[in-house]
Amino acid sequence: MKAIGYQDNLPINNEMALQDITIDKPVASGRDILVEVKAISVNPVDYKIREARPAAEGEFAVIGWDAAGVVTAIGEDVSLFSVGDRVYYAGDLTRSGSNAEYQLVDERIVGRMPESLSFSEAAALPLTTITAWEMLFDRLQVPVATSEDANENSAQQTESRPTILVVGAAGGVGSIMTQLLKTRTQAVIIGTASRDESVKWLKTLGADYVINHHNPLSDELKKTGIAEIDYVVSLNNTEEHYAEIIKCLKPQGKLGLIDDPKALDINALKPKSLSLHWEFMFARSMFNTPDMIEQHHLLNQVATMIDAGKLKTTVAHELEAITANNLRRAHQMLENREAHGKIVLEGWSVQY
Repeated sequence: MKAIGYQDNLPINNEMALQDITIDKPVASGRDILVEVKAISVNPVDYKIREARPAAEGEFAVIGWDAAGVVTAIGEDVSLFSVGDRVYYAGDLTRSGSNAEYQLVDERIVGRMPESLSFSEAAALPLTTITAWEMLFDRLQVPVATSEDANENSAQQTESRPTILVVGAAGGVGSIMTQLLKTRTQAVIIGTASRDESVKWLKTLGADYVINHHNPLSDELKKTGIAEIDYVVSLNNTEEHYAEIIKCLKPQGKLGLIDDPKALDINALKPKSLSLHWEFMFARSMFNTPDMIEQHHLLNQVATMIDAGKLKTTVAHELEAITANNLRRAHQMLENREAHGKIVLEGWSVQY
């Protein structure tokens, strides 16, 4: 089968950093389903792994953690899916990735694909959606609004609603997080962005305010008329903004992060009794946790919300066929921070 892989950890401007290859088609067993990959999207984790994780001696490493496709075979213990089902998923960091024509994935971390979306539109969602959902509702435990709350929301003053600041909100995780907050909570949503197109993007997704993260966050926050906030989700550059984040949070507030700061002074959180929450969406699959199937339920619930028109895909850049050349371009866009929303590729080139 066709795939895209690497043997050496090379810079993305090197043609050998990602190569078109041919490898054996895997066989489904146990709780695995075999998916014919129709479309993929690209995330920062892809280029981080490509730069740091060595391939096995004499072999190619195949990465990629977002896909949509069709189930072509199932293991003997599979109960959630049948051959022919259209699915979407982020996969497992410890297994071969989605940059291949066919991929094995545990059924418990796979969802039914939204009926209203194309394969590329669906492929944009899983990793970022799981990350955003788990961060908001599992880690930070942002209150979910009831239907009665939603009816009262328009009459409420800003001061009586929870407030959340999302740092780096125009990226893939921030784009779906903003929508989840708008749809499932009463929170006042403050996103950060610096480019005009990113600011416009966030406002279309439902952000109440957009502030510039190139300026001190506390100064920017004051411009909104909000002095302190209940929650901060830091999606990138946490070290750079850490002191300002602490300044912005109310006493007993909560900070969630997903990036990889080299060091954080945890003692700085003590005076306000602030709590720190990490989100890593691969934790359940890496450690085969008893609640691993929650990601299956989560993706199914999101699919229902999308088909009902409550959420929309976060595709912003479409790079055509799944080829090494196009995938290198996608990695480069992410490394250079040239993208907002998600980058997707769909279909396998006939010339391979």
